[in-house]
Amino acid sequence: MSIRTRHSSLFATIFLLITSAAFGQQPSNASGSPAPAVPSTTGAEKFVDEAEKRLADVSVKGNRADWVQATYITDDTEEIAAEAEKENTALSTEYALGAAKYTGLQLPPDVARKLLLLRISITLPAPTNPAEQEELTRLRVGLESDYGKGKYCPAQLAGEAAAAAGASTGTASEDKCLDITAIERLMAQSRDPKQLLDLWVGWHKISPPMRQRYARMVELSDKGAHELGFKDVGALWRAGYDMPPDQFSADLERLWQQVRPLYLSLHAYVRSQLVKKYGPDVVPPNGPIPAHLLGNMWAQEWGNIYPIVSPPDLKAPYDLDELLKSKNLGPLDMVHYGENFFKSLGFTPHPQTFWERSQFTKPRDRDVVCHASAWDIDNLEDVRLKMCIQVRGEDFITVHHELGHTFYFRAYKDQPYLFKNGANDGFHEAIGDTMALSVTPEYLHQIGLLDPAPAAGGSDADIAFLLKQALDKIAFLPFGLLIDQWRWKVFSGEIKPQDYNKSWWELRLKYQGVAPPVPRNEADFDPGAKYHVAASVPYMRYFLARIYQFQFQRALCKEAGYTGPLHRCSIYGNKAAGAKLNKMLSLGASKPWQDAMEVITGQREGDATAILDYFAPLKKWLDEQNAKNNAPVGW
Repeated sequence: MSIRTRHSSLFATIFLLITSAAFGQQPSNASGSPAPAVPSTTGAEKFVDEAEKRLADVSVKGNRADWVQATYITDDTEEIAAEAEKENTALSTEYALGAAKYTGLQLPPDVARKLLLLRISITLPAPTNPAEQEELTRLRVGLESDYGKGKYCPAQLAGEAAAAAGASTGTASEDKCLDITAIERLMAQSRDPKQLLDLWVGWHKISPPMRQRYARMVELSDKGAHELGFKDVGALWRAGYDMPPDQFSADLERLWQQVRPLYLSLHAYVRSQLVKKYGPDVVPPNGPIPAHLLGNMWAQEWGNIYPIVSPPDLKAPYDLDELLKSKNLGPLDMVHYGENFFKSLGFTPHPQTFWERSQFTKPRDRDVVCHASAWDIDNLEDVRLKMCIQVRGEDFITVHHELGHTFYFRAYKDQPYLFKNGANDGFHEAIGDTMALSVTPEYLHQIGLLDPAPAAGGSDADIAFLLKQALDKIAFLPFGLLIDQWRWKVFSGEIKPQDYNKSWWELRLKYQGVAPPVPRNEADFDPGAKYHVAASVPYMRYFLARIYQFQFQRALCKEAGYTGPLHRCSIYGNKAAGAKLNKMLSLGASKPWQDAMEVITGQREGDATAILDYFAPLKKWLDEQNAKNNAPVGW
């Protein structure tokens, strides 16, 4: 679930390719004459105007190329998309470097904001030295490629061991190897701790070769960030949150402390259930949970172990998969339900081109990318959904999430190009998730899928639903926080290369209460076994989205006049809630995110107490279960 536009990639640039504009130079204007050499307010305004026009033009070209490549995969479409990416990246880098020249000038707020957005548009800025630029590009692309090609070959390793012992073995074929998708599927389903350990150790062998190159990449990109006027890359990443970097870090810790008691109760309960399943020799009753037993390679979301940790008497009141199938719905019907949700809030229906140009099902005649994503092709009205929809509950919810993105695109379509984005990088995902929170029993009843709606309250059905939600949304929070905590300290030099792995597991113990299932040392590089680290994709947006979505939901439910349990609230059909939502969405990135937050919630800061409101019945239940089972809290 994601957004995908060439404009959005401006704020998370994939490749580092500087083809022009050494630092301190400005790009030429449309006529080819050099831009003014002396920084001035007038020069800054002209610079921004030119940047927006050229970047907007290139983004549309790139969006179309990316769409064709994703929905019609051939060697030719991949080459076309790569060329468009190259052009976009070169231009983005050119303007990021040029924008740095105006730092310190007294400028109109909108111009200053656009210049900042240009400066922070490059995830890993390259130094101006051409040789270092080329080296950083090779490192960055190579690390991501290593992750993408990573495989664990258990059959091959077994064959090598047998051969070493003198046994007769055949040559292990490549198809016996497992990529991360196959490994994740096995870890989600397996309940054999030995197999889970084997998979965990096997996958983590892909990253040690990255270690030295990663350290060099940090060194070079820090140099590039300094040339752009930032202390280091971590400071550059945090510059997009409308507050000083150190203040932002402190604010994140405040949010975590608000929700930490709920996480501790969930952790204690899950650990006690895992002790019952695997025994105290595998799971220490008072200690951290071994990272391989939580249904996910990185122990970041725990929903896959719901069948293990849920008591047998907790029964869900309905099966959304069965409800959809009983109505004989097709993929297109699912999308119509999603659009009708937004129409009920007062939003204008999507244009006919949405229905004509989107990919809703997997074509039979060609390869496509099925990963669900929302697209803004022309930065105006040509929005699209790309999915291979299956008639199941998971996809029904995903459709509502992805349409949250497409309606966000259209809400800010009249903003200048550089403001066509979320208020900060956590907002877009938060909006999609907020819409998905309204897929409640009441909503399903209103649209004719469920009859009757289960009674609200602290029933077993509510607890079953909230426990399943918490295993993903609450369990994720400390992991979402620590990924960038580790990287910020790496970029600042607080964590030295010789302590990469030690510091990684110290943070995972501090925040998550998980531990590696086997001893680790500095010959390992476990952070690199996570895609977002290997590919240098900032991660804090996901933590923020998990906080904001509940804050948005609470505010919109209040606007709708709802007074019941927050987890049973749906804003479906409420025009007042829709008007408030649209007012915030239409701001795009034109104002500090605090202004956008105030429009929708009346608050000017993130507030995790909405999570506590939403999960209040579960917290009470977890504490009761922990007391009954004598389950200690903490590690």
